[in-house]
Amino acid sequence: MQKIVPYLWFDNQAEEAADFYTSLFNDSKIGSVSRGPNGEVMIVTFQLNGQEFMALNGGPRFTFTEAISFYVNCETQAEVDELWARLTADGGEESQCGWLKDKYGLSWQIIPTILGNLMQDEDEAKAHRVMQALLQMKKIEIAELLRAYE
Repeated sequence: MQKIVPYLWFDNQAEEAADFYTSLFNDSKIGSVSRGPNGEVMIVTFQLNGQEFMALNGGPRFTFTEAISFYVNCETQAEVDELWARLTADGGEESQCGWLKDKYGLSWQIIPTILGNLMQDEDEAKAHRVMQALLQMKKIEIAELLRAYE
């Protein structure tokens, strides 16, 4: 087991969420499912792209907030588009600048890798234009960022 493992608290959807998340990323799988005395799922271990996670069915006491999010580096617009569509489906919510909440309320940042390169350009005017374009977006569009950069 990894030394540090994100541990996610769900009301009662831990197994459903783990199944959903593992369907999104390569090199992902369910590890184990621990059950309580009545056979109900208590804890699910799983991996996303090789990163270990644990999910607990802890009841409705705690919910997710934007204070924690998962940042996903995407190499292509197609990857951004696919993850965005799947994570916002069935009750997910779009936010700004590549942020969204999935149907379980967990926050994600779906970010094209090129964004960091453009925003760190030595030409401050180019970087500023990219930032201004980004601030107008929900889902990030690489072509729009490149237009602003030029």
